Amino acid sequence: MALGEAREKLGDSAGAAAAFRAALRADRRDALGAGPRLALLEGRGLAALPPAYVARLFDDYAPRFDRHLTQTLGYRGPELIVAALDAVAPGRRFGLAYDLGCGSGLAARALRARIDRLVGVDLSEGMVKQARASGVYDELAVGDLVAFLAGREAGGADLAVAADALVYVGDLQPIFRAAARATAAGGLIVLTLETLFGGEGFALAPSMRFRHAPAYVERTAQAAGFKILSIEARSTRIEHDTPVPGLVVTLASRGTVY
Repeated sequence: MALGEAREKLGDSAGAAAAFRAALRADRRDALGAGPRLALLEGRGLAALPPAYVARLFDDYAPRFDRHLTQTLGYRGPELIVAALDAVAPGRRFGLAYDLGCGSGLAARALRARIDRLVGVDLSEGMVKQARASGVYDELAVGDLVAFLAGREAGGADLAVAADALVYVGDLQPIFRAAARATAAGGLIVLTLETLFGGEGFALAPSMRFRHAPAYVERTAQAAGFKILSIEARSTRIEHDTPVPGLVVTLASRGTVY
């Protein structure tokens, strides 16, 4: 993997690709993300990042996650999610909420006061350990977001949030379908994404995060049965002294009167 990265920096794309293929053969679970790096080099599309890669990335990141996001990246995803909820449902209290890709619990801390029962899920055991230490969740799970939602009671939740979690997912169709099944009539979904310009779908960026076109998000959410309440251009973080273009998306499930 290191050899591939070095060759890529030296402009040797063919050599880098060969090294990434060797890394992928050595670890089919792809905890180091050789497959996505190879896809970027070859200009191929990718539906999602390998779960083992995302889990390892955030297991390593967990001890410094909060400090780095808030102090270095100026992260404001939870603040934007709260504002989006206030815009469509000011003062509303939620009986059961899912925090998808919960991380250490930054979004949960911002929302806890208006939720009766809060359940978090994340691929990273390290992140779930941090979330558990925060004391803000009623229940936590380690696992895939789609599998988690598929295993919950149909129509059980009246809120789901995903704060910068879906930037590690390209194809949003499975998560939207699973969320539609798990959300009660009148339920809300609020999520943050990074913006893809000049396209209608999604694409993996060199940052190893996906960018999504607003038109794709709208089309995919509607196909899953959601009503679009808002898709706003907002940045959740700063990188290299520049705000990263992003989206705050608010969706309503079937039967919603908003």
